[in-house]
Amino acid sequence: MNKALLFILALLLSASLYGETEAEVQAPEMMPKSEISYIDALILGLVEGITEYLPISSTGHLLITNDLLGLNTQTVLTDNLGQPILRDDSEPLTLENVANAYAIIIQFGAIMAVVLLYWSRLIDMLRGVLGQSRTGLLLTRNLFTAFLPAAFIGLLLDDWIEQKLFHTIPIVIALIAGAILMLAVEARRSRRPKAMEDASPDLHELTLKQSLTVGFLQCIAMWPGTSRSMMTIVGGYVIGLTPKRAAEFSFLLGLITLTAASAYKALTMGPVMLKALSPGPALFGIIVAWASAMLAVKWLVAYLSKHGLALFAWYRIVLAVAVLIYLYT
Repeated sequence: MNKALLFILALLLSASLYGETEAEVQAPEMMPKSEISYIDALILGLVEGITEYLPISSTGHLLITNDLLGLNTQTVLTDNLGQPILRDDSEPLTLENVANAYAIIIQFGAIMAVVLLYWSRLIDMLRGVLGQSRTGLLLTRNLFTAFLPAAFIGLLLDDWIEQKLFHTIPIVIALIAGAILMLAVEARRSRRPKAMEDASPDLHELTLKQSLTVGFLQCIAMWPGTSRSMMTIVGGYVIGLTPKRAAEFSFLLGLITLTAASAYKALTMGPVMLKALSPGPALFGIIVAWASAMLAVKWLVAYLSKHGLALFAWYRIVLAVAVLIYLYT
């Protein structure tokens, strides 16, 4: 437990040190970054893989890391001829635009981790769609029901969220608010009779109402720093799932949600990003995210079954305070 937490904190520290080193090197020549390097991809891949399924907000961590690495700049990117690269709205593409899109696309690595770890569930779902497994069909129904709110609300608010909330202060607010929510929910769960824990339904036994409850709670996580994993695990607690089953529902729902979000970002930003982002660092970051997510998912299921959410709540508070100190000192 302590080693895992220290590892996450070490990653953030290394990102901070790297960002400060870059700033020191660039300051005399006033040369801001103009691309995502392999070192950036390594750090972002590790942060994404470790934090995607932990209830501490991968998007919040990635945006904070982008800031520490010096990627949140308005540097206008240019093509081989030195001409500004334009987005679909004809506005110049900036390094910040690319870094924010990369924070979504890199999730493909975390997606593949769940595919490999939960392949038996996914096979059962496929058999259900083909009419060969009732449990698989019901699980598929529940997951897509839970996904629907995010699909509609996400499309409506995507641009507004990126413009208004993809900044450090909103992330800090979400980190603290999420921590308070987790401590409250964990305290409530700890008072629940053991008989209720033992009677927890399996994932295919959830009702449509229960699935929608988790789905609407997932929408709150569109605020960066909240954590999709945190909101869906909390939703699982609310509808009566054990920590282990709540985590599994969160992972499988995340497989659908993250695939949709990553595919949407790849389709809308992909052609432009191909001009601005080298394929090497992009693929490298995805591979790093996959390997680290595999380890994080296995550890989280074992940890939640014994200890619950409190550790992650306190970590979020410590991280929020650390970010504020970094910003204002």
